Amino acid sequence: MLSGTFSARAYSFFDTLLWIACLNMLWVAFTLLGLGVAGVGPATAAAHILVRRRARGEAAPLRGFAREYARNFGRANLLALPILAVSVALAVNWNYFAGGRDLFSQLMAGGIFVAAIFLAGAACYVFPMYARYDLPLRQYLMLSSRFAMRHLAGTVILLFVTAAVAYASGAVPGLVPFFSAGAWLYVTGWLCDRFFTANDESVAAAEGQPVPAVSTA
Repeated sequence: MLSGTFSARAYSFFDTLLWIACLNMLWVAFTLLGLGVAGVGPATAAAHILVRRRARGEAAPLRGFAREYARNFGRANLLALPILAVSVALAVNWNYFAGGRDLFSQLMAGGIFVAAIFLAGAACYVFPMYARYDLPLRQYLMLSSRFAMRHLAGTVILLFVTAAVAYASGAVPGLVPFFSAGAWLYVTGWLCDRFFTANDESVAAAEGQPVPAVSTA
C-alpha cells in the first residue's frame, strides 16, 4: 500500500516536472517567435491558461499552447506592453538616480525601487487573473493592483517565489532554458488560482451569494 502510494506520488512529481520543462521550452520558443516584446505577453497568457487547467485537475495538453497563443495574441499584448513600458521606465530612472550621491537622488532611487516592487507584485497577478476571469482589458491592471495591496501575504509569497527563481537561475544558469520560466509560471499560477478561489468564496460567504465572477474585496 505504502509502496503504491509512493510510486503514485513519484510518478505525479516527475510528470509535473516534465510538464513544467515542456512549458518552459514552449514559453521561450513562442516569446522568441514574437521577437520578445510582442511574444512575451501572449506566451505568458497561453502558459497561465494551461497552468490553471492543470491546477483544476483538467486535462491540459501542451499542444494547446499554440492555439491559446494565437487566440490571445492581440489582447495579451495590449495587457503586457504597458507593464513592459513602465518596467523599462522605472529601470532607466533608477539607474539614473542611483548613481547620484545627493539626498534627492537617493530618495528618488528609493521611491523608484519601492514602485518597482509594487509593480512586480501586481504583475504576478495580471495573467493568472486574465486566465481566470473574462474582464475588459483596462480592469486587469486595476484589479491586480488592488488585489496585491489587499492581500499582502499572498503578494509577499509571490515576490518570494519570483526572487527565489531569479536567484536559482543566476546561480545555476543551466536552469534557464529548461525550468526557470516554466517553474515560475506554474508555481505563481497555481498559487494565484488558490488565492482567487479563497477570495471569491470569502466574498460570496460574506454576501450570502453564489461565488461571483470576480471580486477583490
